[in-house]
Amino acid sequence: MKNKRSFYWLMSLMLMLTLFLAACNSDANGDSGDGEDTDTEDTTEDTGSEGDSGEEASGEPQEGGTLNYAIDGEPEGILNVHYYGTATDFEIIQFAVDPLFEYDENLAIQPNVADWSTEDNKVYTFTFEEGIKWHNGDELTVEDWKFALETLASPDYEGPRYANVETIEGAKAYRDGEADSISGIEVISDYEIKITFDKARVNNLLNVWSYPMNRSYWEGVEVADILDSEKTRQSMMGTGPFKLTKVVPGESYQFEANEDYWKGAPKLDKVIVKVIDNKAVIGALENGDVDMVPVHPTLGEQVEKMENVDLVTYPGLAYYYVGFKFGKFDNEKKEVVEQNDKYANLKLRKAMYHAIDRDQWIDAFFSGYGSKVNAPVPTAHWIAADQDELNDYAYDPEKAKSLLDEAGYKDVNDDGFREDPNGEEFVVNFAHYSSTNPTFESRAKALTQYWEEVGLKSELEMIESSLYYDKLEKDAEGIEVYFGGWGTGTDPDPSALWKSDQLWNYTRWVNEESDQLLEDAIDIDVVGTDQEKRKEVYGEWQQLLNEQLPMLYIAELQEIYGVNKRVGGVEFDVSGSNSPHEWYIQN
Repeated sequence: MKNKRSFYWLMSLMLMLTLFLAACNSDANGDSGDGEDTDTEDTTEDTGSEGDSGEEASGEPQEGGTLNYAIDGEPEGILNVHYYGTATDFEIIQFAVDPLFEYDENLAIQPNVADWSTEDNKVYTFTFEEGIKWHNGDELTVEDWKFALETLASPDYEGPRYANVETIEGAKAYRDGEADSISGIEVISDYEIKITFDKARVNNLLNVWSYPMNRSYWEGVEVADILDSEKTRQSMMGTGPFKLTKVVPGESYQFEANEDYWKGAPKLDKVIVKVIDNKAVIGALENGDVDMVPVHPTLGEQVEKMENVDLVTYPGLAYYYVGFKFGKFDNEKKEVVEQNDKYANLKLRKAMYHAIDRDQWIDAFFSGYGSKVNAPVPTAHWIAADQDELNDYAYDPEKAKSLLDEAGYKDVNDDGFREDPNGEEFVVNFAHYSSTNPTFESRAKALTQYWEEVGLKSELEMIESSLYYDKLEKDAEGIEVYFGGWGTGTDPDPSALWKSDQLWNYTRWVNEESDQLLEDAIDIDVVGTDQEKRKEVYGEWQQLLNEQLPMLYIAELQEIYGVNKRVGGVEFDVSGSNSPHEWYIQN
């Protein structure tokens, strides 16, 4: 039976969320999690492992062995699950940690280290497995989880996870210095703890932070010093299947098997995570220098032809889009205070949508490893609306031209481009993030060319990826239409990205019906604990956004891995991979 992985493994594979988190945490690399090039050096090294000969393996597990796992983006080097900000870092961290909960192939939450019970979705009692050991030999208890929750709620905490504790009763008072403890946390015994949330919600369990933190490991280190501590940058403490034993920052990270792992000792002796350049992926796979690596779609066809490598694909949970800026946000007032009417005309937005040949664009820039998406939820997710109930907005340049004519966008001076309904020059100012990946600018130009083919003059601005989302967040002057992407997590609540009072609602789209549907979808009084009712509400919400088009939903991509045929025991589905303690080298 497959051992499922945590939500955070899943998120480590989400292409654009990586870019977002990198920007929010001042990460200078432009890695997007799907293998998009970040111009890192190829620092592969001889590890003494057997390597692959290119011959078919017999399929029988061998005892021990070393697996070489590659990441093709430079990590930030935050080796702490409570503080990391990029998916690249988590691809390293995930070998050493174990969450309290995990998710199955249907993205349903399951017990892992801890089980739970609740009668009202407000007060939860959690029971831990007994006998689980930290890598330093300490026994895991609920005090370690309490310590983690207190750390994230501390006023000195500098990481991005406070949102995962703020709904616990008393967390805000603790963070604001008004209380010495979090009132909603009650330790019952070494293995039992009660958590009280500020109100009953459908998604309290899905949202709460699910990684404990070894109290003795961090003894003597103030919360304000954790992020920059050597214990965060040069070592790692977990309860997972592998122990971090050697760090060459930005180059390689060596793990050895945790023989005391509570689910059983790993089949592998070692895992070495290597940082390689995207340009080196093909050669490294062919030569057997790496055994597993995420593969960018543009490399998929080459990998598929390799005799010694399997190309593994599975549904992704992220999507690309083109967004519009409808106003500016006041973060103190938590509201949109200025309206921008340039793209307020729905016929204009529909015309821009029909002008894009999404199938051609996906084939050209992602080698066909993806498909069109018509709402801000990937079709593999359990809340995805019935696609038959959504408008497809198929490529139809003649329809686009007709819609523009109807909306009053016409070429009045015979220069080949349309003016706005007032006869003034109209230019689509389009922004896209930049990096060393040459396809970024090409795919952005392709979109502007689609619009120009229907008479909309377009200008492209490429913005350094480390600055890009900061500019979007601050509603920088000149950004009117922009390219972006999001991942949908196991808790599908998209309120932080769409509600009118949210900073990350980058479009600044204000819609009362949308806000109400998002509230209804997590309201116990509306949907109870019935997942189908919740899905129905999210279906209505997707239909609304499909009709109103605050953004143009472009594509969802498949996740792709190259896996050497000498590797066995690896399974993938929409939730990610199974636990690496089940992976092995085949004889």
